Amino acid sequence: MSPLRPFGYLDPMTLVLDPPTVSSLAGRIAAIDWPKAEVDLDATGFAHLPGLLSRDEATGLAALYASDEIFRSRVVMGRHGFGRGEYKYFSYPLPELVQKLRAGFYPRLRPVANRWNETLNIKTSFPEDHDDFLLRCHAAGQTRPTPLLLQYGEGDYNCLHQDLYGEHVFPLQVAILLCSPETDFVGGEFVLTEQRPRMQSRVEAVPLRQGDAVVFAVHHRPVRGTRGFYRVNMRHGVSRIRAGARHTLGVIFHDAA
Repeated sequence: MSPLRPFGYLDPMTLVLDPPTVSSLAGRIAAIDWPKAEVDLDATGFAHLPGLLSRDEATGLAALYASDEIFRSRVVMGRHGFGRGEYKYFSYPLPELVQKLRAGFYPRLRPVANRWNETLNIKTSFPEDHDDFLLRCHAAGQTRPTPLLLQYGEGDYNCLHQDLYGEHVFPLQVAILLCSPETDFVGGEFVLTEQRPRMQSRVEAVPLRQGDAVVFAVHHRPVRGTRGFYRVNMRHGVSRIRAGARHTLGVIFHDAA
């Protein structure tokens, strides 16, 4: 195993991305096997998308954590009982790469979100354009951006939780690992739990590598039972970091009140 980089290590990268980088990201999102991703989401509540970001893109995003001026707030998890570690919410305007990820994923995930709501007899449907959905959020007082960077050091972890933030919730979100397991950190597995009625909860650990993304259910998802579909409650978190430092980008599609 390679020596761990010290806690707080960040590779330098400018905040402005070259147009070819942004263009290639849109192509990578379009090239994802979306039919398979939908099958995985329906079956397990998550879909693993390997190799979404390059190493330079991932380490560059992690480096943004040191730039306080682009964030609206910082949360120390231990002060709120959320776990150990910290995270920062981006301000508007979002960094270009983060904005492109949000805008690129939304139309691909919208059909799943609408189908899930219809299956669960939830009246809400989501518009074609993400900006139109944000207008709906903002009209309801949810005006604060929710994409965030998370930072963990040795001994840190993230308790199981849901990122709801208000009345209007898009039912899927994306997390992207920005550091390299076994090189930058040890431990820190991304975990999901599924709470099924009258059954024990089921746990999934998603084996992410640097630049990998995982799309997963924010709150609940439909599951077929013997008497039709029912909803199961989903939570996500991060197991304890045993050594090193871990950074993650969270892409949430609804804004916060």
